Order: sequence, then C-alpha cells, then structure tokens
Amino acid sequence: MSENKVALVTGATRGIGKEIALELAQNGFDIAVNCRNKENAPEELKKEIESYNVRCEFVEADVANFEQCENMIKETIEKLGKIDVLVNNAGITKDGLIMRMKKEDFESVIDINLTGTFNVTRNVIPYMIKQKSGRIINLSSVVGVAGNAGQTNYSASKAGIIGFTKSLAKEVASRNILVNAIAPGFIDTDMTKVLSDSVKEGINAQIPLKRMGTAKEVAKVVKFLSSEDSSYITGQVINIDGGMVM
Repeated sequence: MSENKVALVTGATRGIGKEIALELAQNGFDIAVNCRNKENAPEELKKEIESYNVRCEFVEADVANFEQCENMIKETIEKLGKIDVLVNNAGITKDGLIMRMKKEDFESVIDINLTGTFNVTRNVIPYMIKQKSGRIINLSSVVGVAGNAGQTNYSASKAGIIGFTKSLAKEVASRNILVNAIAPGFIDTDMTKVLSDSVKEGINAQIPLKRMGTAKEVAKVVKFLSSEDSSYITGQVINIDGGMVM
C-alpha cells in the first residue's frame, strides 16, 4: 500500500476541479477523481495525474444521490486505502432572474451544490473520525458572501456551504479534522471564456487587481489547506477574488 496521502476531488474532470486534482498530484497525493460517468472520464487526465508518480482512480457518483456517494467513498477506500483530504468541488449554475426561474432550476442547483456537499461529506466523516485526522475543503463562491443578481439559486447554495463549513468545523475539530471553505470570484475557465470581450472588461473593472483569477491560483490555496502548513486553520472562508469582495 502506498504511503502517499489520498485526496478525493468531486467534479474533477474539468475546470477548477481538474486543476485541483493535478496540483495535489504534483504534491504527492494519490487522487480519486469523481465523475458522473466513468465511460466518459478523460483517460488523458489519468495519465497526466499518474505522470507525477502517484495513483489515480476514477470513482463514479452523482453527488446529488446519497447512496451513490456512499458507494463512491467505499470504492475510494477499497482502491486507494483511505481518504485524507476531501475537496467538495462539484457544482452547477442555472442562472436567471427570480421572476423567470423555474422551480426545478432552483432545486437542481441546491441538490448538486449544497446537498451534494452534504452527501459526500456525510459518508466520508465516519472514516476520518476513525483515523482521527482529515481535511475537508468546500468550494463556495464570493456570491455566497455578497450575493449576485440573477443567481439566487447559486448564491443560496454557496452561502449554505459556508454555514455548513463553519458548523461542521466545530463538530469535528476534536477529532483532528479541519474543515474550510474557499470562495472564488471570477475565474478564467471554459465558463468565462465564452463571454464577450466587453463583458469581460466590465467584470475586470469590478476587480481591484483588474483581471480574472486562474484555476491554478484556486488550486494553490487548496494545496495549502491540504498541507501541514494550515494545521491551525479551521472553519474559515478564504476569498480568492482579486479583492472584489472585502
């Protein structure tokens, strides 16, 4: 059995989640990459992770499904031996003004972003309590802190993650389990690449650093929270937003 630490990253096949998985692999973690369908999992990502001389396993689950999350945690431990770090990254957006928002668009965002965070965490906590150690890092958002017009569902889910993080941190601190959240602002990903130049200029004007962040910059903070360098930090929300929300 490998002596490497093991990280499970949800929604890790693209975007910020993929960058987090690669950053942790580069720092010696064996990686469990959660995806909704193994058949569509990118084999090139597995090869890239394994190029850092660590193990990589794809583990299938829809995070909105409690039983699938339970099976995913069991499969991860069977294949990689343990889970030292959980990164709850999986999330979706279905933006729209409240007057036009469909009930199912509100519910699906809550189900995946907030309930999904509960589903995965609830199933990993017994293992971390048994091993008397663990790190849980939840992906929130600056809109969970400050709100954003047209994102009542997304903002509610991300604000819920902040409350969930703080409460859980108090519950499990005595078991040497640290729980923190990070709140990215505008990050340069596939979702923002489709925006027009004028929209991007408008976004950058709101940011004191005058640019979007990168997925790598988010991943670096996850690496820090996964390391011994953060051993006295729990229940915190770290904004990664270029100073947009202060």
